Amino acid sequence: MTEASAIDAASKRLALALDALAAAVERRREADRNEAALDVQLHALGADRSRLASELDAAAARARALEDANREATRRLDAAIDTIRSVLAANEC
Repeated sequence: MTEASAIDAASKRLALALDALAAAVERRREADRNEAALDVQLHALGADRSRLASELDAAAARARALEDANREATRRLDAAIDTIRSVLAANEC
């Protein structure tokens, strides 16, 4: 092999290696962009989860308050019905 052909072969190998390196760098950049996009989505999901958990807690508290109000209304209606029955029974005699 002559010196010129050896230099040409080495130049071709170097060009191929540089092309492979450029392709690897581009793949790494794309992976980094995808990772950044996933990080943004993960952060958004975390924020949504926190907001939904807070809304669920508020809804559960409201449900408990409504249940308490319902029990109180039922108790008062029962007392009113008993009073009305007592008044009616007293007036029937």
